[in-house]
Amino acid sequence: MFTFRKARIFGHLLHGMWTVATRFPNATPQVRMELNRRWSIEMLRRCGMKLVVHNDQARLDSGALVVGNHVSWIDIYVVNAWRPTPFVSKAEVRGWPLVGWLAQQLDTIFLQREKRSDAKRIMHELSDRLVRGELMCVFPEGTTSLGHNLLPFHSNMFQAAVSASRPVQPICLMYEDANGRQSEAPAYIDDMTLAFTLNAMLRDTPLTAHLYVCDAIEPGADRRVLAKQAQAAVEGALRRMQAGLRAPVAVVSDDAGAVAEFEAVAPPD
Repeated sequence: MFTFRKARIFGHLLHGMWTVATRFPNATPQVRMELNRRWSIEMLRRCGMKLVVHNDQARLDSGALVVGNHVSWIDIYVVNAWRPTPFVSKAEVRGWPLVGWLAQQLDTIFLQREKRSDAKRIMHELSDRLVRGELMCVFPEGTTSLGHNLLPFHSNMFQAAVSASRPVQPICLMYEDANGRQSEAPAYIDDMTLAFTLNAMLRDTPLTAHLYVCDAIEPGADRRVLAKQAQAAVEGALRRMQAGLRAPVAVVSDDAGAVAEFEAVAPPD
């Protein structure tokens, strides 16, 4: 059974490469975004996962630095199923089979973490893209975790929002199993491989990815203050979701892969 499901995931990755190679060159940004969103929704479905979004009325659609907690490589597809957004990623991802090529074609910025000077280059590129009205997403914890608690947010990349005078949009990701408990299956930590995490997710299906959209933080503070404000917002969202997983939510993709009517729903405090 796992072999068949993995083959379908692999086939979907190949379909994504075909779509990017043949349809992206002549497509408008809006068409590219929709193709990316629908492809990401299907990717989640093939991984046995559906997506629900909380508080989407707070969403910004341009010129914002999106920051959130980081649990897994699947986080990227969760965010793109909600609203396609280019990422800052570690340089090693560029060498991953299929996934790395797709990430490169989707305007990912790759950071060489062993080079201190590279952080400055990334910050300037982020700032320029924010000024042009683009969205960019970073995971300021700098690594992944099991998802039960946050790691400290590094402030370096927040300088891009300061330099560009653009808002920061915190988001929070959390995964839930079929019994309504927070799931560690998607976690991609320490020496885990992609295959190990994928097997864990497939064993734990069906899963639900929760994405909470926090209120935007307007420009004005320095990067260290922004980092603290963003971490507090994500921490608060995580605690609310942990306390109210069974609250009514808007289903973005169901088990059949259909896109449901989108509405903003927030869990109770």
